Amino acid sequence: MENMNKLLTASIKEVSQKINAGDVRSSDITKAAIKVTSIIKPLNAYITITNETAKKHAESSDSRQKDCSLLGKLDGIPIAIKDNYCTRSHPTTCASKMLSSFIPTYDATVYQNLKNVGAVLIGKTNLDEFAMGSGTIDSYYGPTKNLWNSDVFKKFYSCNSQAKEYVQQNTDAHSWHIAGGSSGGSAVAVATGSCYAAIGSDTGGSTRNPASYCGLVGLKPTYGLVSRYGLIPLVNSMDVPGILTRNIDDAVLILNNVAGPDRFDSTCFQKKYIPFDIPDTIDISNFRIGIPKEYKEKNLSPEVQECWDEVSQYLREGGASLSTVSLPHTNYSIMCYTVLNRCDVASNFACYDGMEYGHRSDEWNSVHNLYRKTRSEGFGKIVKERILVGNYFLLEENYEEYYVKAMKIRRLISDDFNTVWNNNIDLLLTPTTLTGAPKYNDFISMDNQAQCSVQDYCTQPANMAGIPAVNVPIKLSKNGLPLSLQLMGPPLKEKELLTVAKWIEQRVQFPKIELKDLSLLE
Repeated sequence: MENMNKLLTASIKEVSQKINAGDVRSSDITKAAIKVTSIIKPLNAYITITNETAKKHAESSDSRQKDCSLLGKLDGIPIAIKDNYCTRSHPTTCASKMLSSFIPTYDATVYQNLKNVGAVLIGKTNLDEFAMGSGTIDSYYGPTKNLWNSDVFKKFYSCNSQAKEYVQQNTDAHSWHIAGGSSGGSAVAVATGSCYAAIGSDTGGSTRNPASYCGLVGLKPTYGLVSRYGLIPLVNSMDVPGILTRNIDDAVLILNNVAGPDRFDSTCFQKKYIPFDIPDTIDISNFRIGIPKEYKEKNLSPEVQECWDEVSQYLREGGASLSTVSLPHTNYSIMCYTVLNRCDVASNFACYDGMEYGHRSDEWNSVHNLYRKTRSEGFGKIVKERILVGNYFLLEENYEEYYVKAMKIRRLISDDFNTVWNNNIDLLLTPTTLTGAPKYNDFISMDNQAQCSVQDYCTQPANMAGIPAVNVPIKLSKNGLPLSLQLMGPPLKEKELLTVAKWIEQRVQFPKIELKDLSLLE
């Protein structure tokens, strides 16, 4: 059982090797992972635990293991999927009452690709309703809590000596730290060891933000590299499937298995995807890394600034060339995103009327009243606000003033990045979030727009430009919370991006956690 405790927080590569060698069965790992989901239930990471599906997937992997016909490194590996991806025969709720009973008849391509290589679905994870948030606090099923500094951490998990002294008992019911969002459930699922990787989505930072707060790798691929088919849309031109893992090699492995053309998604690149690996010995002497001066935002915490300075120095010592660069339209990104987001929401959410699927009000006086009452009952406050504001922006008299101007600003933001790449900069190093994970009470003191303005400041521009970006955990704060940095690169430069990210990962050695009570998995 001690080996199983360690296996649950090991890398996918290590676990895959043991499955290949016949040292452990997928069904044993899956049983333990499902047990972990019950231990972490107070954190509310999952909306649905797919027990029977997980058992079926694991047993199929066991059979392939016995026949020496495993499908690859992900065969038998437990994963989780954010609950805004369609999964055949399982609810896809988007954390909304509107879709609380919706069961798709098809699988999202990302999930189908993972199934095709033998991955085991443990469950569907929590999110802000329809991914409209940055804290995973606006879910119909309740908020998700961060593992770090939680009572669950203190009771069930151990870390190195650096982290132990920081864990304190929460005396206030609302003093816990948020997990970030909107993919907070996916992040907590991976951080706790209930799965080895999880799929999130990233429209303004929704994979990188929770990765930063939960001490994980969070990868946003280039727009069009990974299929969006079956991902319920928020902003069509910015939505990207995201990957959450505990290390860079695992993120590479997941990317290699989900990227590539898809005939069901016209925005996907049609060129064949070529998988890659990153060696353990890395030379970064040829990399030229930019430090955008606009990211030294006034609300940047001293601890995150210190992280940024330390890692910049590490990179210089490793032989990389660093220089200050400018992305002059960064400050406009959030307001531009606010307009474009609301406009897409107003358009995309017109289909939720209770007629074809989703919640339907018990209203029979008129079709008009049925639509009105269904949408009023089915959507939460944040969703309704965004629909109303989006419709306002799209009024004929407002269209040029808001939507067209926002699109022009988006082009300027994208051009800023292109200028940097054209000036011989390979990658950009920035903070991911301005601070460590805030406490719930502090977070809800701001409205949703203010929350997103703070949380997405460093991450949203990458979505505007469609470029790849990755969160790398660096160290723990004085309060025992993960602090992280972000790397961004030119389109389709995932290999270069993740190579430097792995070098940083090796240099900083972020603390690892594991379950400390062996009897928990019996």
